[in-house]
Amino acid sequence: EEGGDALPLAGGSAPKVSMVFRKLPGVSASGMGLRLSQKFVFLLFLSGLVTLCFGALFFLPDSVRLKRIFLSKTEIQPVTVGSGSENDVREHVKRPKEQEHLRGMTPAKGDGGGGKAKGLSRKPSVSHEATEERLPGGRAQEEPGLSRSKPESASERATSSDHRSDSDTFSFHRFKRCLAKAPLGRDGGKPSDPQTHERREKVKEMMKFAWDNYKHFAWGKNELRPLTRNGHIGNMFGECQGASIIDSLDTLYIMGLMEEYNDAKEWVQTSLDLNSNGEASLFEVNIRYVGGLLSAYYLTGEELFKTKVLELGEKLLPAFNTPTGIPRGVINLGSGTSWSWGWASAGSSILAEFGTLHLEFVHLSELSNNPIYTEKVMNIRKLLNKIEKPHGLYPNFLSPVSGNWVQHHVSIGGLGDSFYEYLIKSYLMSDKTDEDAKNMYYSALEAIEANLVQKSPGGLTYMAEWRGGILDHKMGHLACFSGGMIGIGADDGAQEKRQHYLDLAAEITHTCHESYTRSATKLGPEAFRFDGGAEATATRLSDRYYILRPEVIESYMYMWRLTHDPKYREWGWEAVEALEQHCRVESGFSGIRDVYTMTVSHDNMQQSFFLSETLKYLYLLFSDDDLLSLEDWVFNTEAHPLPIVLVRSCLIRL
Repeated sequence: EEGGDALPLAGGSAPKVSMVFRKLPGVSASGMGLRLSQKFVFLLFLSGLVTLCFGALFFLPDSVRLKRIFLSKTEIQPVTVGSGSENDVREHVKRPKEQEHLRGMTPAKGDGGGGKAKGLSRKPSVSHEATEERLPGGRAQEEPGLSRSKPESASERATSSDHRSDSDTFSFHRFKRCLAKAPLGRDGGKPSDPQTHERREKVKEMMKFAWDNYKHFAWGKNELRPLTRNGHIGNMFGECQGASIIDSLDTLYIMGLMEEYNDAKEWVQTSLDLNSNGEASLFEVNIRYVGGLLSAYYLTGEELFKTKVLELGEKLLPAFNTPTGIPRGVINLGSGTSWSWGWASAGSSILAEFGTLHLEFVHLSELSNNPIYTEKVMNIRKLLNKIEKPHGLYPNFLSPVSGNWVQHHVSIGGLGDSFYEYLIKSYLMSDKTDEDAKNMYYSALEAIEANLVQKSPGGLTYMAEWRGGILDHKMGHLACFSGGMIGIGADDGAQEKRQHYLDLAAEITHTCHESYTRSATKLGPEAFRFDGGAEATATRLSDRYYILRPEVIESYMYMWRLTHDPKYREWGWEAVEALEQHCRVESGFSGIRDVYTMTVSHDNMQQSFFLSETLKYLYLLFSDDDLLSLEDWVFNTEAHPLPIVLVRSCLIRL
């Protein structure tokens, strides 16, 4: 906090010297034995002394502690970062140089170390205003960390604009000028081809139908039960509600469903209660609520979303209070207590859960001007880099107490999936400056290729699971995201390596498409196998269901943008037709229990990720590439778009 701007006295008025000369108890003026002229000189001397003291209080550079003594609590905000994080605050105060390194800030030339921070930046606008806002002589940011930090409450900082200059906080308007393309493209991403446009309009109609039924039958609840026409709360979010609302904000906005978006925004403003109890999944709250609110803010600039997400971010910090800093999987948002899932081996934390925080937490640091969130996720990365990895692979269970692996089960599907996704997306989101994330990703991918990637007798490429050296020739629907992941990470410098990864991405996406086409409904099962003569089909009754999952369609969208091969749009349209035929019911969309029978049995659940991911990816698949351009945006694992940390050429802060 040193070097902060001088704060005026409450009300902005000069101090009244007469208040200092109230009578002291037991002393009379007549008893002082001073003549009138001596009194005048004495009073004049004291007046000058008081004026000098108050002048020093507000103009000397190291007067912050004195300000705290004389100014009220409403003028100097308390130093807090959330329940259970007091030690973190002390560490921020003690380590200013380390903070600068973590933030990736470099001083401007001639600034004597007090240079202005470099924030979200990329290609500067050609406008005169954008040119004026750039810092002359600033160097490119070398670390992925972001923002200037002051260890105080993030939510208070978001609402105390009267105590901050514009140059000291995130500027949404400057941010928009730093994007290479408008978020919604030239014409909302409207395709020129009439058939593609018609298909996109159909996806938009599906979204409106799903939303309208949710609003009518389950408003404020987490999800809609379309058969029984009521709401579902569940226990993934503690007592937080409205998951479908938060998950839908950005989808409604990019589709231009503004009346529906405004209804959702009003609910967030009036009804979203973050002071809830109950067991909430740190992972699910982060990817759905934090991700949804962040993307809504970055797309719209509505301060409401920023305030809410910073309030929520603070409530997640106590989960990291473990001996290793690896967060536990369950947190009570009201009390701040956290624990591990009861079903997790030996009280362990799960790779896909503690490894799927980086994107959102870096942006929490950006918006709050507090590096604590970035520090938390960087600490996870440091620990993972230290410990030995069997055959270079990352097992799915890790003890938050000892920092050791609990089991040697490796999966690119459930329990492991989005950890790998967030490594490559962290690199991309940093504007390709986060070399550590890049190296971790490619090392992991090499180990995956060497140990897990298999070719079936029928020529299908798939990713098996690894159980202590024994391969299980099963691939989950969740693992089908990996086609898109490998595709967007294909740019590794050497042309032959790039083509190798693009080919691998295409092969995996093809295999996942086969899991759809080999079912009666043309929808894919939860898991499919490649043993006992089976090829991309579920052999167990417990794996035959489909719950409106997006991962296969996600890979179609990425592969379309990377290759523009028309087959990906055709495959996406096949999925639309199957969803309409088998999952659409009178009052919404429902998952089905068996993809291999035309006598459909519905599961009576319209998942919130159907609104956030499945329909959004389909809409993007049938849109032009400038709608949420991959030059400017990465999608979190719930498909919430977050801006690339644009650090090289366009500076948000002055």
